[in-house]
Order: sequence, then C-alpha cells, then structure tokens
Amino acid sequence: MHSASIWLSSLTLAAAGGWFAATMFAAPATSKEPRFPQLTMDQLDEKQRPLGEQIMKVSSVGIGGPYNPMIRSPVLGQRLFDLFYYLRWQTSVPTKLNEFAILIIGQQWRSQVEWFAHAPLAAKAGLSGDIIAELQANKRPSNMAEDEAAVYDFVTELTTTKKVSDETYARAKKVFNDQQIVDLTAVAGNYVMVAMMLAMAEETVPPGKEEPFKVGE
Repeated sequence: MHSASIWLSSLTLAAAGGWFAATMFAAPATSKEPRFPQLTMDQLDEKQRPLGEQIMKVSSVGIGGPYNPMIRSPVLGQRLFDLFYYLRWQTSVPTKLNEFAILIIGQQWRSQVEWFAHAPLAAKAGLSGDIIAELQANKRPSNMAEDEAAVYDFVTELTTTKKVSDETYARAKKVFNDQQIVDLTAVAGNYVMVAMMLAMAEETVPPGKEEPFKVGE
C-alpha cells in the first residue's frame, strides 16, 4: 500500500494541494529582515547538501517553509525529515483523519503556513468543508462522524489539558487500534513542533495569498 508509485502519487497530490508550495515561503511580506533568509541549494554546505538533495526529490519548489530553518541544523533536520516521511505517508492513521489532526494543531497555534498548506490536503482527503470552516472559526465542528469526533476530542483534550480522560480514550479505542492511537498522538505532537518552528522563523503564506487567520478573529 505504501509502494513507490503511491508515494510519488501522494507527493503529486500534496504539491497540487499546496503543501510543497508552502515550502517556498521565506519571510513575512514586510520590510523587516527575515530571521532565516531563504537558502538555495548552491548555498548549502557539505553537511546540509545531502538533506537538501533529499528534500528536492520530494519537493517541486525547493527548501522553504519549515525546511528553511530546519536545514540550518542538518542532523536534526534529517531526523525530522525522516519523521515527516512516516507521519505523512506511512502512518497507520487514515489520511483524512491524519490531516484533520494536523488542522486541529494548526488552528490552536493559528499557524498560517500550517493551515494554508494542510486545509486543501484535508479537503482532498475527504474532510468536509463545513468541518474545516467551523474548525478555522475556532468552533467544535458539528456533524462529525464517529471517527472524526474521536480525533477532535482526543487531540484537543491531549493538547489543551495535557491528558486524555478514560472516557475520551475509550471512544478513541472504539475506532482506532493501539498503533493508530500512538501515531495519532505523534502526529499531533509533531505538528506542534512544526508550528513552533514556523512561528520562530516567522514564515508566512506566499505573497498575494490571504492569511487564514486574521488579527482579532
């Protein structure tokens, strides 16, 4: 199920949906100097280049977005790249629910790049537009299916209360096996880290694109 052809097909869908477009972002559209000027392959040193080459194999538009700060720490960057590979393309959690979990984190952090990149992917994977819109508006989505509600409650409770109640865990166990619960926890934690990296580096959406989260909303 995770053959090379499916991997490449998934990458094509991701590029169309905006994830790899998000990797080209360098700095906010302001006069402020970027914290991490966008690197090019020609600027990478011998420690960074192997990672850059791997990124370029799966990204049609380069080493921007979270990759831009990550590649400054190439050993960490490589470990994170490998983790991303699993959590995006080989995870046991169905794609629609995996993307839903990522959006929950993106909304909590009001991560412009994370939401911009993953909302189209979630929709492409079958997540309802109404659910996406309600989540973006910081509402508990209505009309969620049992598995969607399990993801929302599990991820939200874990990230906001720092624990998972017996009731919430029991509902998750009705729709997920042990591996899926572990993977769901990991994807939520991973995208907290990604949101932190993007926030620290002040990455934003491409020039001319509307930010998903407005000040005061």
